[in-house]
Amino acid sequence: MVQTIGNPLSWGAQALGGAGRAANDVATHLGSEEDIRPTVLPLDIHDISTALKLGWQDVMRFRSDVFALVVVYPMIGFALAFLAFEQALLPMLFPMAAGFALLGPVACIGMYEISRQNEETGSASWGTALSALRSRVIGPVMVLGFFMLVWFMLWMAAAFAIYAITLGPAMPISTMGFISDVLTTSSGWIMILLGVGVGAVFAFVVLLVSAVGFPMLIDKPVGLPIAVATSVRAVRLNLKPMLLWGLVVAAMLALATITVFLGLVLVLPWLGHATWHLYRLTIAFDG
Repeated sequence: MVQTIGNPLSWGAQALGGAGRAANDVATHLGSEEDIRPTVLPLDIHDISTALKLGWQDVMRFRSDVFALVVVYPMIGFALAFLAFEQALLPMLFPMAAGFALLGPVACIGMYEISRQNEETGSASWGTALSALRSRVIGPVMVLGFFMLVWFMLWMAAAFAIYAITLGPAMPISTMGFISDVLTTSSGWIMILLGVGVGAVFAFVVLLVSAVGFPMLIDKPVGLPIAVATSVRAVRLNLKPMLLWGLVVAAMLALATITVFLGLVLVLPWLGHATWHLYRLTIAFDG
């Protein structure tokens, strides 16, 4: 076939056409494709430990920690470089690390797919994670993921505002000086209490919309509204177990970040697989 060089106008038209088709494909898959009715099952405290146990088995079976290593190590390097050159932004380090919990459900999408494929076919691999972004899934996942990103940015803005009205608005001169101000002054403790309280609200909203939201979008063509509404209902009907799950996630991520993010290599895939199994324990489908 003879290939010709197009002019910029034709390139632009083709690009716009492709973008339009992509946007249409995303919009098409935001709604439910089938008459699928999710049912929320009752949970108890023991289901949390069951999900964690099954999640750990998946980590060991598929060595998802090695897969996560490829993602986490560059992030560690970026964080260290950021600290080295932007020490003035030190007050944002902890909110940034804590805010990772808001983006965690998005980062674990590949783990959901690995566990799903293993459950469905009896086999899966690292390459399976990439199939999570198939055409039916990518639209709703992108929209919900974008919400998580905006929510994270709002949290960072709130954290900066809390710092500004307590220890700020001036940036700290040194790391040790900042730590001393936080732990030995009344303003520092007020900042901690406000940050923990506001952060808990942000984290609870993420728990509401994503406790089973992302795994359900990966699993069934339910559409974004049904996935989010079902996730909210699952948290409301199983409030105590879900709050315990949220505390477990927060504690594990906190321990992981204390190790300069190295712990995320293990914790991130573990929580991803465990979230899938918690979803399977929480949701059943009719039709």
